[in-house]
Amino acid sequence: MLVARRLDEAARAGGHICLTGGSTPKRAYELAAEMDPDWSRVELWWGDERCVPPDDPLSNYGMAATALIDLLGTPPAAVHRMRGELGPDEGAAAYERELGTTRFDLLLLGMGADGHVASLYPNQPSLDETERRVIGAEAHLEPFVDRITVTLPVLNASHELLFLIAGADKADAVARAFAGEPSPATPASLARSLDGSTTVVLDRAAASRLR
Repeated sequence: MLVARRLDEAARAGGHICLTGGSTPKRAYELAAEMDPDWSRVELWWGDERCVPPDDPLSNYGMAATALIDLLGTPPAAVHRMRGELGPDEGAAAYERELGTTRFDLLLLGMGADGHVASLYPNQPSLDETERRVIGAEAHLEPFVDRITVTLPVLNASHELLFLIAGADKADAVARAFAGEPSPATPASLARSLDGSTTVVLDRAAASRLR
């Protein structure tokens, strides 16, 4: 509910909202659509996408379309879909051109059990990327499908980073990411808004290893 309220507030304020995929945010999207069905003041973006068509069950866009966009009475001013069907290289280049110098007002992030965020995986060269804003990436967890992802400079330039993390399988990574030292072994530990706010919303199970 907290994340749904924050999405609702951001939609009312207007600007650029970057969504995440996975199963955890789905209910937040549905609730946010119920709170205010008018999202005409915002443009929607994605932090990462699997290289599949938009109607594929694995598509992050497809999940958000069903759980949020299709439920709105007034659609967003623009929906900037990562074109996963183009493949990781061409799709990343196309999205980088579309993104330009856009800075997100709100960027929603999940986290994997290995500590990855977006499609930035532990100890990978992608974590050192400072020139490109969007890159192709290989998956290091199931489903093993190539990805498109924004890079850490894009995440950290956001005005607000909002993590939503649930599940006992995330507890160890949560402790490393938010109670330990920043490390490429846990990419979520490197994702922090540089001049805005970073908020972490956890369920009890995900927070169980925090002291």
